[in-house]
Amino acid sequence: QVQLVESGGGSVQAGGSLRLSCAVSGYTHRSICMGWFRQAPGKEREGVATIDSDGSTTYADSVKGRFAISKDNAKNTLYLQMNSLKPEDTAMYYCAAHPDCDLLDDFGYWGQGTQVTVSS
Repeated sequence: QVQLVESGGGSVQAGGSLRLSCAVSGYTHRSICMGWFRQAPGKEREGVATIDSDGSTTYADSVKGRFAISKDNAKNTLYLQMNSLKPEDTAMYYCAAHPDCDLLDDFGYWGQGTQVTVSS
C-alpha cells in the first residue's frame, strides 16, 4: 500500500520561507515522478512543481525562482523549499507520485495535504 505523508506546513508572514516534506512508503514501481500541487479555497487544484526519475524538474510560472523541488532517494522523501512567500501562496499543499509525470495529476498516489498560510 502506497502512502504519502506531508509535513512542514504552517503560518508565515509574506517574504518568509517554509520547507515541505513528503515521506513515501510502499511504492514499488521502478520509476517515479513526484510533484507538489496546491488548492486554495474556492479554486481549482494547480500543479506547483514536479521532479522526474532522472531529476528533471518543472515549475509553475507563479513559483519559478522562489520554490525549489528536490528529493532524497535514500530517505524516500520529497521536498519543496518555498522562499519569498506571498499571500497568494496560501493553500493546502499536496504531494503526489506516479510512474509517469503525464499521469501524475489524474492517477497519482496522494497525500493528505499540509496547510500553508501566508499573511501580509
